[in-house]
Amino acid sequence: MTAVRTGPALADRVLGGWLGRIAGNMLGKPVEQGEVWTRERIDRYLRRAGALPLTDYLPEPAGDSDDAGLLRPEWRACVRGRIDGSCRDDDVDYAILGLDLLETHGFGFSTEQVGDLWLLRLPYLQTFTAERAAYRNLANGLRPPLTATYENPYQEWIGALIRADVHGWTRPGDPHGAASAARRDAVLSHTGNGVYGAMWAAALVSAAFTAPTVRHAVEDALTVVPASSRLARTVRRVVSLHETGMAWEDTLTTVSEETAGFGWIHVVPNVAVLTAGLLYGDGDFTRTIALTVRGGLDTDSNGATAGSVAGVHGGASSIPGQWTQPLRDTVRSAVFGFDGVRVTELAERTLRLAGAGA
Repeated sequence: MTAVRTGPALADRVLGGWLGRIAGNMLGKPVEQGEVWTRERIDRYLRRAGALPLTDYLPEPAGDSDDAGLLRPEWRACVRGRIDGSCRDDDVDYAILGLDLLETHGFGFSTEQVGDLWLLRLPYLQTFTAERAAYRNLANGLRPPLTATYENPYQEWIGALIRADVHGWTRPGDPHGAASAARRDAVLSHTGNGVYGAMWAAALVSAAFTAPTVRHAVEDALTVVPASSRLARTVRRVVSLHETGMAWEDTLTTVSEETAGFGWIHVVPNVAVLTAGLLYGDGDFTRTIALTVRGGLDTDSNGATAGSVAGVHGGASSIPGQWTQPLRDTVRSAVFGFDGVRVTELAERTLRLAGAGA
C-alpha cells in the first residue's frame, strides 16, 4: 500500500466517498426488490427505455409498460430529470449516524453507545430487518450481544455492511483499524457473516484510499475476515472468475447458482454482486455503479457501497456531473437533526475525523 494522501487529495477522496455513496444509492433505489427486479428484468427495463449502456440515473418507465407499478414508491424522485436533492434512505442515514457516533464518542466508542445513539437519533419505523429487531431489543432493555441474537432471524443480512463506510472514510489506508471499528458497530445487530460483511466493507473503503487499483483494495479487504468464512470464499470466487476473463454476466450467473440458498437481502450473494461490479467496473465510476445495480438483489445498498469505493478511489473530481449535479449538495435524512444537511458539510466533518485518526 502507498502512503495515505493528505491535503486536497484526501479531501477530494472523502467527498468522493459521500457523493459516490449517495449517487449509487439513488441509482439503485427504484428497483430495490430483488425477488421482483432480477438482473434480467432490470436489463429489460433499460432496453425498453433505450438506456443501455447505463450512463445516468434510471430513466422513467416506458409509457407502454407496466413497470411503474413494480418500482419502489419513491421512484419519481429518483429517476433522471426528476432528482432534486437526494432521496431519504437508510443506506445514507447510517453513514450520517456513524459520523455522529464518531463525533460524539470518538474512535473508542462502545457497542452500547451505538445502541444508545440509535434510540436518540433514529426513528424506529425507519429501521428494517436486523436493525429493527435490535432496536426493539434495545427498547425492551436488552444489551449487546443479546440485541443481535434474540428473536432476530436477520443476523447475516446486509444491514451491518451498509453501516460500515464511515469507518473506512475515517481510517484511510488502515483497513484493520476500519474493520475493528465496524465490528464494534455491527455486533449490535448481526452475527457471523453479517459482521464479516461490515468488516470487509469498512476495510475495502479504507484500502481504496491508498490501493493502486480497486482489485488491490478488494484483496486487502479480505485480510480482515476469516478466510474460511462463506463471505470470504464468495469474494475469492468472484475474483477467480474475473481472473479467467469470464464475462460479467457469466460470472454473476455462476455465483448466483452457487449462492441460491440465500435470500436477496443476505450479505453473501450481495457481496458477490458488489465485488463483480467493482472488478469489472475497473475504477470507472459510472461503469462500476451501473454494473453493480444491474446485478440486482439489494440494488440500492450495493450501488451505495460500490459508489463509495469508486468515489474514494478516484476522488470526487472523477465522478461525472450527471451523478452529482442533481443532488444539489443536499441530503434528506431521517436521522434527527440532519435532514437537509449539505453533502460538503458531511465530507468536511468526516475529513476532520480522518485527520484526527491518522
